[in-house]
Amino acid sequence: MSAHLQLHHVHIVLRSLVLGVLIGGAAGGIAGLTLGLHTYVPTAWFAVLEVGIPAALVGGLLGTMVGLMLWACHKGHALWQSF
Repeated sequence: MSAHLQLHHVHIVLRSLVLGVLIGGAAGGIAGLTLGLHTYVPTAWFAVLEVGIPAALVGGLLGTMVGLMLWACHKGHALWQSF
């Protein structure tokens, strides 16, 4: 058995949540760094957190919503096929 986590074994909602947090946090961190370096260089690191953390939270919420929709579509498709 391999030690690394295989994503196809993780529930679709959790996969979408993690992906949303990673993408949102990375995008927010880059945007925060850009804004911070443009505004005041000594405190640019704080702008990374100030913009990156809320972006990660929003990304997590959006990822969860997408994951729930995918899960519902999958369950609905399975239910439809049973008739």
